[in-house]
Amino acid sequence: MMKDSMNSSSSSNSYASNSTASGSSCSPNSSIHCTVSNCANHCQGQDYCGLNAVQIGTHESNPTKTECVDCNSFQMK
Repeated sequence: MMKDSMNSSSSSNSYASNSTASGSSCSPNSSIHCTVSNCANHCQGQDYCGLNAVQIGTHESNPTKTECVDCNSFQMK
């Protein structure tokens, strides 16, 4: 069962520290490589996340594939 990635964001992101979701400039975190350009935390023009940390989760009770893992820090632009 695949979860719609548009619905995988958490309602409150306690891991946000650079306010990228609010439109402030993005400071790329070189430890968090990301290619999801429609995420509000994505540093445009670079394949990095602007957060200091991300929350990773799953929508499966027993994840066995990459597709079962979600970035719960995702926020739609």
